[in-house]
Amino acid sequence: MDPKKLSIRLSAKGKKEEKAGKEDRRLAPMMRALKAIHSVGAPDSMNPEDLAKQRAGQELLGRLAAPMIVMKKWEPFSLKGMAAAWVKPDWPHDRRRVILYCHGGGYTSGNLGYSRPLASKLTNATGWETLCFEYRLAPEHPFPAAVDDARKAWDYLMYLGYGARDVVVAGDSAGGNLALVLCHQLKEAGRQLPGRLVLMSPWTDMTASGRSYTQRAEMDPTITMDYIQAVREVYAGGRDLTSPMLSPLFGNFEGFPPTLIQVGSNEILFSDSLRLRERMQTARVHCQLEVWNDMWHVFQMFPVRKAALAMESIGNFLLEQ
Repeated sequence: MDPKKLSIRLSAKGKKEEKAGKEDRRLAPMMRALKAIHSVGAPDSMNPEDLAKQRAGQELLGRLAAPMIVMKKWEPFSLKGMAAAWVKPDWPHDRRRVILYCHGGGYTSGNLGYSRPLASKLTNATGWETLCFEYRLAPEHPFPAAVDDARKAWDYLMYLGYGARDVVVAGDSAGGNLALVLCHQLKEAGRQLPGRLVLMSPWTDMTASGRSYTQRAEMDPTITMDYIQAVREVYAGGRDLTSPMLSPLFGNFEGFPPTLIQVGSNEILFSDSLRLRERMQTARVHCQLEVWNDMWHVFQMFPVRKAALAMESIGNFLLEQ
């Protein structure tokens, strides 16, 4: 081989490895925070120490992610006593459409600080305003507190004059669960559903009956069954886990809006997304599932190229209507 060509190849390889090394160094503190969020001492315990570790990790993850994105206007306010915030583009934009974002955290952690990075990315991808809200958390406030708070946020948008079809409901992890439960509740009440759903690594099955809970347990870098069992216990409080109000996977999806699901291939929750797509398609709901290879739970928050591509895909899904 021509020594000059070999030198060029080795140089390109070196630059690629250097770039990967920088990305790994940026990711390291965020991955540690993510692992802290999903760490518990035992499957049947959510003690104060575990809970404090989760909530501190969630807050830290939000702070670490925030400087890595282009922040938009952030306008906190009180929504009838519930902490909430608007993310708004800092340029002229379409005010006829809006995103209601439900944050993750296993229903036991998460706040506006954690919501800010993904909400800002959603606004950046669409040019639409995004409403975040800080729903009450278990174990202090078990089911149905979070669902009631989601309804409060939805009703606030209706009060502002948005039509149901003007609203996109988005959620990650437990926030994806909450987004689906909200839709089940609205449907049960005979109300109109949102125009579209965007679900990032949604938790749809609290019974953990999917194959990935065992088959991908060793692949998942962040979530364990101990964590799943601990948070569902304090949130559900002994209720029937097959109820669509807890495991929306088992609900009736007829009439649901077009839905985009994104999931990482290495997730213990992989089956939750796959089976949700199958159930939605059976109900003749347009459902688009994107599996992102070698990605972890809610990877969209992280400073990696695939996260940027995933957010671009979300923007395309919502804007190409």
